[in-house]
Amino acid sequence: MGETLRPTGGYGGRVRDPAVSRYAASELSPERRAADLRRLRAERFDVLVIGGGVTGAGAALDAASRGLKVALVEARDLASGTSSRSSKLIHGGLRYLEQFELHLVHEALTERGLLATRLAPHLVRPVPILVPLPGGHSPREFPARAWRRAYYGAGVAAYDAFAGLFGGGRGMPLHRHLSRDGARHLFPSLRPDVVTGAIRYFDGQVDDARLVVTLARTAASLGAAVVTSARAVGMVRQAREVTGVRVRDLESATGEFEVRARTVIAATGVWSDDVSAMLGDVGVRPGLRVRASKGVHVVVPRSAITGDAGLILRTPTSVLFVLPWGGHWIIGTTDTDWQLDRDHPAASARDIEYLLDNVNAVLDRPVSTSDIEGVYAGLRPLLSGEDEPTSKLSREHAVVEPMLGLMLVAGGKYTTYRVMAADVVDRAARRLGVRVPSRTADLPLLGADGYAAMWRDRLDLARRHGVRAGVLEHLLERYGTLAPQLIAMIHADPGLAAPVAGAPEYLAAEVAYAARVEGALHLDDVLTRRTRISFETPHRGSESAHHAAEIMGSVLGWDADVRAREVEHYLARVEAERQSQKMPDDATADAARLGAPDVRGASPLAS
Repeated sequence: MGETLRPTGGYGGRVRDPAVSRYAASELSPERRAADLRRLRAERFDVLVIGGGVTGAGAALDAASRGLKVALVEARDLASGTSSRSSKLIHGGLRYLEQFELHLVHEALTERGLLATRLAPHLVRPVPILVPLPGGHSPREFPARAWRRAYYGAGVAAYDAFAGLFGGGRGMPLHRHLSRDGARHLFPSLRPDVVTGAIRYFDGQVDDARLVVTLARTAASLGAAVVTSARAVGMVRQAREVTGVRVRDLESATGEFEVRARTVIAATGVWSDDVSAMLGDVGVRPGLRVRASKGVHVVVPRSAITGDAGLILRTPTSVLFVLPWGGHWIIGTTDTDWQLDRDHPAASARDIEYLLDNVNAVLDRPVSTSDIEGVYAGLRPLLSGEDEPTSKLSREHAVVEPMLGLMLVAGGKYTTYRVMAADVVDRAARRLGVRVPSRTADLPLLGADGYAAMWRDRLDLARRHGVRAGVLEHLLERYGTLAPQLIAMIHADPGLAAPVAGAPEYLAAEVAYAARVEGALHLDDVLTRRTRISFETPHRGSESAHHAAEIMGSVLGWDADVRAREVEHYLARVEAERQSQKMPDDATADAARLGAPDVRGASPLAS
C-alpha cells in the first residue's frame, strides 16, 4: 500500500496523534485549514476526493477509516450544492416501490436504519407522514375507496417489511391506518371533501447540511485533510494515468498548485461533466452522463398549516411533500430539467405557483405567496442515457474509471451516500492493493457516541451546566454529544448566549462555533448551511447579517472592510434570489439570480 501507517504529531500525519482527542482532531479551524493547505502542497495522498457534498464527504470518511491517507477539496463550502437543498428526508423512496426498484428501496431503508440508530441518531429522527386516501363519499364509490386503501396500504406495509418489521435496527415506528376523522384529527388542515382516510408511516428527517459537515469533521478526526474554497481546475497526468489535481485556493492570491495522489475520486454530482471535460484533450469518454433535475422547496410558518404530521401527495409530474420543520413547514418539490447555471439554480414564479397550487388542492385554508418565509432550489444528479422526463430517470448510482487513477461516482440518493462512498472507495482500494473493507456501517459520526444517554439525562445536564433545558435540547438535536463544547464557549463568553439578531431560534455561540471549528469561511456559509436562517426567516437573514458578521469577524480576524464586504455580498444574494422568484420562467429567473456574484474569489486577496 506504499508507506507504512504511523501516528505523527499535529495535523501532518495520516492518523491523528493519540495524544490529541478525536474532538480536537476534528476541528476545521482556520489554523487547521492553513495546515491542511500545507499538506496538500507537500504530501502525496492515497485518495484525493473532489467534492464536499454528502458523497464526497462520505468517501473521504470511508477511505480515512480504512487507514488510507486522504484529502478532500471543495470549490465552495461543504454541502454548498445539492447536499444542502434537499427535502431533508432520509427515506427509502416510497414511490420507488411502484417502479419496482425494490433493491433500491431495501438498500435505502437499511441505510435509514443505520443512520437513525447507530451512525447519527442526533441528526436523523422519525417524522410522521400521512398518505391521504382520496375518493368520494357516496356508497357507490365504496369499492373504489376500499381498493385504494388496500393498494396504498400494501405499499406502505411493503415499505415497513423492507425496513424490517421488528427490531431496534429499523429506527422508525410501524405504519397505521386512519379513518377520515382520524386523519383530520392528526392533520386538521386537510379538506374533509378530498380524503376518505389516510395511512400514517414514518421516515427519517435530517438537516442535510449539518450531516455533511459532521461527515467531513469525522473524516478530519481520522487524519483526512479537508480544505474548502479550493477549486479543482485540472488533472495532473503521466501518460494516460491521473496522478493528481491542480487546485486553486480561492481565499488567497497564491495561484494554482498541484496535489499529488495515487487515486482521485470525483464526487461532483451535477458538475461531473466538468471533471470529464478536464480529460477532453486526450479523448477519454466519461462512461456516464449526468442530468440535472431542479427541485424547488418553499418554507412557510407552522401557523400557516395545522397538523402534527407531514403529507405525501401525488402530482402530475412529481411527488409533493409537506413536512414539519421546527416552527415551519417545508413544501416541495418540483422535478424539472435544468440546463442553466449549476452553482446557483433559481426558483421561478412558475415553480412556486406549481407547489402552492398542488398543496392548496388538499388544504382547507390556501397557502399564498404572502405566507412564504423562504425558498430554496437544488439540483439532483440523475444518471441519464435517454431523453425521458427527469422524474423517471434512475436514482441508482454508478462508479466508472474513465482514466487510470480517476474514479467518478454519480447518481444515487442522499440517503444512500454511504453505499456510494463505499463502492467508489472499494474500487480505489483495489487499485491501491488495500484489502480492508468499508468500516463506516459501524462508525458513529461525531456527536453520536453517548447521545441516547445524554438526551435521557438532559434535564440534569442542563442544571449542571446552568442552561435552560430548551437551550440544551436545541444544542443536542444539532450537535449531539458535542453540545457541551458550545456551552463551554458560552461560559467563557456570556455574550454568546444571546440569540442571533432576527433569528431567535439560534444562539450567537452557534455562529462562533461554525467559524471556529466547522470550517465556515463566509457569512453565507453560516446563514445558509451551518444554520438555516436564510430560509427560516421572512427577511431571509438580512436582519441577521450584521450581527453574524460581527461574531464571525471576531473569530476569523475580519476588519471593518471585510465585515462590510461579507454583508454586502450576502444582501446582494438575498435580493437576487427574491428577484429570481418573481420571474416567469427558468431563463429569466437564472438571469436575475446571476446578478449577485459569488463571494468566493471576490476577495482582493484572491483576485
